[in-house]
Amino acid sequence: MSAVVKMDEEAKNQLEELQAEIRLQTGTKVTQQELLSRLVADAYDSRTDVIDSFRADTVPLSGAEKEAMRSGRISSGAETDEDDIDELLYG
Repeated sequence: MSAVVKMDEEAKNQLEELQAEIRLQTGTKVTQQELLSRLVADAYDSRTDVIDSFRADTVPLSGAEKEAMRSGRISSGAETDEDDIDELLYG
């Protein structure tokens, strides 16, 4: 079964370049349909990575990232309140 998939010009060019590179490096001629099928199968096998690639950049930090941020903090021992911060920022 064959279906039409629309893609922008840049994606089409990248697909053609990948197709040509496969032929140059392996000597194997693959169709764009074979290449797309392989890419979809690979993406399906690593679907978590593909799904994550569509998430907003504001995904919460991981535990390791939070700990890395905490480890870089130091305490001066001085109490700071909102008025102190306002004074430092706005004068």
